[in-house]
This record gives sequence, structure tokens and C-alpha cells, in this order.
Amino acid sequence: MLHLAAHNSGQAHNLTDSKGTHVIERGFDPQKLHHQETVFNLSNGYLGTRGTFEEGYPRDSPATMIHGVYDDVEIAKTELVNCPNWLALTITIDEQRFGMESGEILTYERGLDLRLGVLSRNVRWRSPKGQTVEFNFERFVSLADCHTLAIRCQITSIDFEGEVKITSGFNAEPTTQRRPHWKTIERGSKDSVMWLHTQTKSSQIQLGMAAKLTTQDDEFVISSTDSEVEAKCYCLPGQTFGIEKVVTVFTSRDTEIPLDIALDRLAENPSYPSLLAAHIAAWDLLWKDNDVIIEGDTLAQLSVRYNIFQLLAVAPRNDDRVSIPPKTLSGFGYRGHIFWDTEIFILPLLVLTQPALARNLLNYRYHNLPQARLKAQEMGFEGAMFAWESADTGEEVTPRWVPDPNGKMVRIWCGDLEIHINSDIAYAAWQYWKITGDDEWMGSYGAEMFLDTANFWESRVEWNETRNCYDIRDVIGPDENHDRVDNNAFTNLMVRWHLKSAITLWEWLSQGYPETASHLANTLKISPEKLQNWAEIAEQIFINIDSSTGLIEQFDGFFDLEYINFADYESRKTSMQGLLGVEETSKKQILKQPDVLMVLYLLRDLYDKQTLQANWDYYTPRTDHSYGSSLGPAINAIVACDLKQPETAYDHFMQAALVDLVNVRLNANDGVHAASAGGVWQAVIFGFGGIRMTESGPVACAKLPANWKRLQFKLKWRDQWHEFDLRLELACNNDETTEVFQASA
Repeated sequence: MLHLAAHNSGQAHNLTDSKGTHVIERGFDPQKLHHQETVFNLSNGYLGTRGTFEEGYPRDSPATMIHGVYDDVEIAKTELVNCPNWLALTITIDEQRFGMESGEILTYERGLDLRLGVLSRNVRWRSPKGQTVEFNFERFVSLADCHTLAIRCQITSIDFEGEVKITSGFNAEPTTQRRPHWKTIERGSKDSVMWLHTQTKSSQIQLGMAAKLTTQDDEFVISSTDSEVEAKCYCLPGQTFGIEKVVTVFTSRDTEIPLDIALDRLAENPSYPSLLAAHIAAWDLLWKDNDVIIEGDTLAQLSVRYNIFQLLAVAPRNDDRVSIPPKTLSGFGYRGHIFWDTEIFILPLLVLTQPALARNLLNYRYHNLPQARLKAQEMGFEGAMFAWESADTGEEVTPRWVPDPNGKMVRIWCGDLEIHINSDIAYAAWQYWKITGDDEWMGSYGAEMFLDTANFWESRVEWNETRNCYDIRDVIGPDENHDRVDNNAFTNLMVRWHLKSAITLWEWLSQGYPETASHLANTLKISPEKLQNWAEIAEQIFINIDSSTGLIEQFDGFFDLEYINFADYESRKTSMQGLLGVEETSKKQILKQPDVLMVLYLLRDLYDKQTLQANWDYYTPRTDHSYGSSLGPAINAIVACDLKQPETAYDHFMQAALVDLVNVRLNANDGVHAASAGGVWQAVIFGFGGIRMTESGPVACAKLPANWKRLQFKLKWRDQWHEFDLRLELACNNDETTEVFQASA
């Protein structure tokens, strides 16, 4: 496994303050430019903006992405597009343009206040002419009003006398990784206000953006020039001047007249301080319910809060027709498509702390049910078959063919065969229902999804006469290093759970919502014979498990593949698949991420410690922990905790917790690892906290690392908050300690 040098107090000092509430960059390193753009991303449930500098920087990657704003693209069909850049401020000091790449940086510090959702930067800069100026930038994307964004810039002269000019504008037609998507309809400015009206080229989504430049300093003169606004003043040594840029943005997904509404909202908005106060108050409310307190480990404290922050920030609040992409709204990785990451990794945090937001994300799947049915029909099956990759409509947008580095077209099978997503969605719906007690949602929305995806499984299984069992052949499991396999254990065990749960759900629906049950019986063709067939499939689906040890074969033939020793490849800086190639890796026992262990975690109440231990011992040394999937380490941490190995768990946990903050996998440039962030929260709550769900609510049996003195958090169970305060001296870290802690409600 990749060992992190960051496990020390020195690294913690470089990243944060003593309270673990600020992400701090002390000193500017151009080599980390794109990584830090990801780290300092801000979102508000509507849009996200990467942490680029307001004044720009050579070869930077500015991006603002808005939930649901997709446009057509070759191969990947559609992508979340880079929207016009609202940050732009050009600052000149005595006709010299300020930029971090010119002159001399005397001092520099950038910080993200996780509690407030505010990004700040302080720079003392000496111009090429030798004039010294101090800049203080502050910005936020309002959580109180998701359509409002704001920047404050203060400039202090140290030894400079002369003219300061600040020009504000928009980058109207940005590209998305060099692909153009925008066509300007109108742009202009008047007095202190500027505006932009533009439209995506294919999907024809319109965007209206407006901004106003204001100042509290009489010395500044503000005027409009073409489509920009500029502010000028004469500055003396020791003087400080400030300007504020408030921006509003709407799209035609929000209103038929986005520019008009943006201008109206801009005119109605109060002052910058009032907007900031409302934004801070909104974040304060969130943290009261979502904070996790870790005593004794500042670096873990920071990283946990950072991961929680990014997920709370990106979760859509007012739109249930969008979901959370794997890179949140912080980067272009995976084109902004939606995967199983949301249901399995992200939703647990929201279900147990912000259930209304979790419901929004589940409704996204419900709205896409017609496309899931169409896909099943096109593939020759019954029921609903959800897309492996979806976007705005729910249709399958996984590319079927992609070029390799040599230009050869390679077939991608995930959209056809990574069908476990059906049970992943059902599992998430079930967890939401059981934890929230939201019978109305399950009766009106969830049951239809759950039952029609069960219909799909009934048509997808095949009877094996030789073994007298049901097979699910030609699939891809979570371990994508091996595709087109038969009887993937994760898939088959989740299908068994899915069909058994569908029968239980039908009994509940028939008793509690008889009219809905009658309607679904007709539309989904549910009959006593069908329910009996589901029960038989669940009972007879093939699982290759050693009855004496509990060891489960990941798929048919996995045990016959070649074993490799990862120690022989210790110096690598890429995945084993990247090193050996797709074909060679598929012939070896090399896991991209936990597969059997993943399902043993999801269905943890069904399997004993012996089974868990046997599979941990077998599959852990066969998993590419260092450069496989970022989804793996947090799951390994939870399983290690279940095996009462908190120190082993801690190593896996920190690998996940720091994946973005210290760029553990060398790919943080592409955006925040959303699934890993959700996994980090799960590792803390379900792993170290030992939370288990019971019929009367959550209970804890903590397995804390030796350096954690205390772990505190809150969980919401059926509209009632449960507070946990777990201490090291009371942890269940050995077989003799079995005390279970009930939360205070």
C-alpha cells in the first residue's frame, strides 16, 4: 500500500490551523497550480467554481460548472460544460498588470475557511518596477442564494504612489478542455453593471449572467467600457482601497428569461457584507448538524471536514433532476456523468444528516426511470435497466468505443455489462426508506424503481442445468480490471438481496398502499407467480463460497488466475493496469478495488467475522491499493475496523482522506474525488464509530485509532437526532470489549 509521508504534525501544520477548520496554502508553487485549483473549489448546490486566481495565471484551468448544463460532444455523447468565467479581475499598478507570474512574490497565503465557505488569498507583491503592493482577495458562492456569487478585493500600497485600475468582465465563451460549447447572444455594460446572455450550441441552454462593481471608497471612479466595468483611483503609500464584485447567474433550466432575472436579482441584492452574512449563516446551520469532531489528530480532523464540506457544497438543493458527478462540480473528469458513486458512496452521509438532499438525488433516478425501461427493452430484457453513465436525460452515455493512445478504437463494455448499478440504486432507496421512515416517498416513487429493477433481474438470470442454479453471465463488477466475467459475487449477492427485499417491499406496499400496489401489479405485471419466481432465483443464484472457510470466489475462474506480488512493483507511479495493460491485467489476480469485500460491507449484517476475515486475508494482498480506484481505501478501512484492526484501518483511511488535499494519486487536477469523500465519512461513522442500524435507531461500538482521543457526531434517524460522543478508553477495540453505546437523542 502507498505509505503517506503526510502522517505527521509537520504536514498538518502546512495544511491547516490548530483547530482543523482551515485549508491553508503557505507559499505558491506553480507546479501545484492545477491541484490547488481543485482543492480550493467552491460550490453551493447549484454551481461550482475552481480555485483559480481572479487575475488569471498562464496555463491555468478556470472553470465554473452548473448542475444540469450539458452539451453534445463526440464519443461521450454529452458533457457538463465549462460556463463563462465570472471571476475575471484585471488589476494594473502604474500600468503594470498584476500577476503571480511576474514581479516578485514577497509573501503569500491562501486559505479556505471550511466553517464559513469563504476562500481568501493574501499576497504581498513587488512589481517589475519595484513598487510594493498588498492584495487581499475574498470570495464565496452563496449558500443562502445559489444564484449569487461575490468577490472582494482590497489593495494596500506599501511604497507605491500612482494609478490603480481594476477591470472586471466575463470570459464569455470558455472551452471545455478545448471544446467550444457557447455562442454569445448579447453582452454589454452600463455604469457599474455588466451582463452576458449566451447559449450552448447543441442543447441550446441559455445562460444569463450579470455583475456589479461597487466600492466604499470615494476615491474610486467607476465607469463602463464596452462590455466591461473598470474602477480607477490614485493611491498613496499606506492607503487601502477596496472593490466588490457581485454576480448573479441563471439558466433556461431555471427560467425562460435568464438574463432578465439575473439583472433583476442583481438590482435586488443587498450589500456585500449582508450577502456574506447570509452565506455564513447558511453554512453555520449545516455544520451544526454535519460536523464531525476528532480530538487528538488535527490532520484527520481537517481532512474529514474538508471531504464533508465538498459533498455538502455540491449537493443539489432545489433541483431533483440532477445528481452529483464523480468529480463534483470541480473538474472535467468523467465528463460530469453520473455513476453508482452517488448512491453507494455519497448518499449515506446525506441520508443520515440531510435527508431532504438525499431524496433529491434519489428522485433524479426516478425521473430517469423511462430511459431505464427503454434501455432494458433495447438490450432484450424486461423491467428497468439504469444507465451505467447518465447525464440530463437518463439515457446511457457510456461511450461504446474510445481511441487508445495509438488511435486504435477500443470497445467499452461498462454501459452494457456493469449492471450492478440496478441493485446499487435499489440499495440506496432501501437505506433511505429504512433510516428516514419516509413511507410516502417509498410508496410514491421508490417502490416502482425497486420493483421494476427486480423485474430486470428476473429476465437477466439464466438457469444452469449442470449446477442446478441461476447464473448471471457476462458482467462487470466493481473490480473493473476484469470484464465480461460470469457470476461476479458482488452482483449476484446484491441481486439475491434485491429480490428478497423486493418481496418484503411488495408485502408492505400491498398492506399500506393497496391502490398503489394494484396499479403497479398491472403496470409491472407483478403476480404471486412472479414473487415466487423471485424467491426461487434469490435462493438458487450461484455463489461460489467455501462452506468451511467462508472464502468467496470473486467470479468464475478467479482462483485460477495468476497471482502477483505487488512488492515487485513498489516503485511504480501508476496503476497495475496502466503498467501491464488491460489484457495482461485481466489474466492476473489484480483488483482495481474491493469487490467481494465491498458487498460484505454493504450486507455486513448477513455475514460473520470468519467469512469477513477469510476474504480480507485473501483479497487485500491482491488489491491495487496505491493506484487502483480511489473508491477502495475507505471501504478497506471500514472492513478493517469490523475486524478490530483500527491501526490498519487508519492507514487505508488516511489514504482516502488526503486523496485531494495532498494529491495522493497524482490525479487531483481532474477534480475532487466525490466517492472517496463519501467513503471517508462512512469510514469515520461506520468504521471507527462502529455505527450499526437497528430497529430502534443507530448504535455505536467504537474502534478508534490510538491517536484519537474522542469522536463526536450526530445522525438523524426518523426525524430525531442522535448524538454520539465516543472516547478511546471506551472503544470496542478488542474481543473482550463488547459494550455498545446508544446515542443520546
